This record gives sequence, C-alpha cells and structure tokens, in this order.
Amino acid sequence: MESVGPVEERAQPRSSATADDGRTRDRVSALLLEHGPQTATELATRLGISPAAVRRHLDSLVAAGRLEERPGGWGSDAAHRGRGRPARRFHLTDAGRSAFPHAYDDLALTALRYVAASGGPEAVRAVAEQQLSGLESRASSAVESVVRAAGGAPVDRAQALAVALTAEGYAATASAISGGGQLCQHHCPVAHVAAEFPQLCEAETAVIGRLVGTHVQRLATIAHGDGICTTHIPGPVQPGSQRPGNRTVPGRPVPGERAAPHRARTSQSTSTDSTSTDSTSNALTNDRERTPA
Repeated sequence: MESVGPVEERAQPRSSATADDGRTRDRVSALLLEHGPQTATELATRLGISPAAVRRHLDSLVAAGRLEERPGGWGSDAAHRGRGRPARRFHLTDAGRSAFPHAYDDLALTALRYVAASGGPEAVRAVAEQQLSGLESRASSAVESVVRAAGGAPVDRAQALAVALTAEGYAATASAISGGGQLCQHHCPVAHVAAEFPQLCEAETAVIGRLVGTHVQRLATIAHGDGICTTHIPGPVQPGSQRPGNRTVPGRPVPGERAAPHRARTSQSTSTDSTSTDSTSNALTNDRERTPA
C-alpha cells in the first residue's frame, strides 16, 4: 500500500506533461493555419520556446500526418540565411486542416433544404444517389479485385467492402455471424446531415446491397443516435441446418399425403388377395382336370 502514493505522484506529472504537449501542438497547427507555412525557428519565436523544443512537437505532428516538411525559400528566416541551405518549412496537410472546425455540414444542410423545398423528397434522393455514385465506383473496383481471388460469397464481398469503406473514412469492419454476415461502420462523414435527410442512409444501404450482391437490412445508424451503423447481410440457408439457439421445426406433411401409405397398403393387400384368389382358382381348375371322366 505504501508504494501506491509515489506511483500516483509520478503519474500525475506525466499526465500533465501530455496535456501540455497536446496544447502546444494545437498552437503550432493554429499558427500554420493562420500564418501559412513556417520554419521551426519562426514557430519557436512565436511560441516563445526554443527551436529544439518546437522541433520535438513538429516531429510528432509530422509522424501523425498532420504536417509535412518541404523546402522553402521565402520569409524572414530565408533572408537571414543568405546563400546557405534553403530553410525547410512546415505545411498543414489535409488531415491537419480537417482537425479544425468547419461549416461543411451547415452548407450541405442548407443546400439539401433548398433541394427539398424545390423538388421534394425524390430530388433529395437523387442528390444522395449522385453523391454516392463515386464511392460505389471506387469500392466496386476494390471489391471485384478481391472477389476474383477469394470467391464471390456475400460475406467475402463484405470483408473487401469494409476495407474499401475504411479508405473512404468510414472505419468499417465486417464479420461472419450465424446466418450470414455483418458490416459495421464506426464513423459516418455525413451523420449530421443524414439525421435530417434519411435518404442519404437509404441510398447508402442500396449501394451496400449492390456491392455485396444481395439484399441487406440496416439494423442501426449513427444518424439515428446509434453508436455504429450496422448492416445485416443474410447468407445462404443450408437445408436441414440448425442455427444456434433455434430448434429445427419438423416439416409439416403436405395435405393428402397421410392417406398415401394406407392406400399403398390397401393396394398391396388387394394385390395379395387377388393373387391368392387366382391361385385358388388355378388349383380348383387343376383338380377338375385331374378328375377322371
């Protein structure tokens, strides 16, 4: 018990240092967004820290894909360098810019509201299908390339589709379950817009069905408040198979088939009786033929 206190005391400074590092890196990104590409020296001056300290944060942001380093030849740092090696400047990447707040959802909602007021729900559906056509084309190429090697079962196609959707920013996974498969999307880039216009979810479900090659059923969506978008992909039902947790129900006989065995037995009995009668008749005939005149 005595060792718990020191461990907790040591953990607190590390947690505080991590939070400070995060705030400093956010300030670095904000400076690049506001003032454009800059060198490590320029950023250190604006932040009031040493170039070595800012370099550590820059390396971390580059490793995370939020910044990239390029050679540059303009700015105050380049003027001080003269003929020396050109300064390397740091630029925000698309991923770095996406971390900042944006109004894309507001713009999309405004546009779709106008479309709905002008053309009704079907016009919104047409916009949703057009918006997803590019994604369907790209994902279709990825799915077909995998299917040619692995087979064309819907669950196999769902696995390939999950990889393609993840590349599009959906963070998708696929798994096989009893009775088929399940496709889960842990992120939805248009969740706020789809909450008001369900045509987006409906068009996306239709795309998933076409890509996996079977009718699918949407069980949950992030737009409706669920944590994950979940799509059920039914698999082929094997005759006589018993699913876990379900009892196999014996098939009911087709009406009119119960009397069939009885008719068969009656027919067999009649045939036997007829044979017996014929044998008796033949025996009497033979006796009469052997009787002397």
